[in-house]
Amino acid sequence: MEKKMLKVKCPRCRTETVWEGNPHRPFCSERCKNIDLAAWADEEYRIAGDKADVDDESNER
Repeated sequence: MEKKMLKVKCPRCRTETVWEGNPHRPFCSERCKNIDLAAWADEEYRIAGDKADVDDESNER
């Protein structure tokens, strides 16, 4: 009996990729993984919530 490989779509490029043994999962490649990480770093993605209060203690020195 042949074991079926679980396949998912890459959240970045939507290419179908295998889940098992994929070191970049849920992404299809290191490239897609890095593009997504850069988007977070550039604040392209945001998590909904209340605006945080910023303390000005760092400016008191």
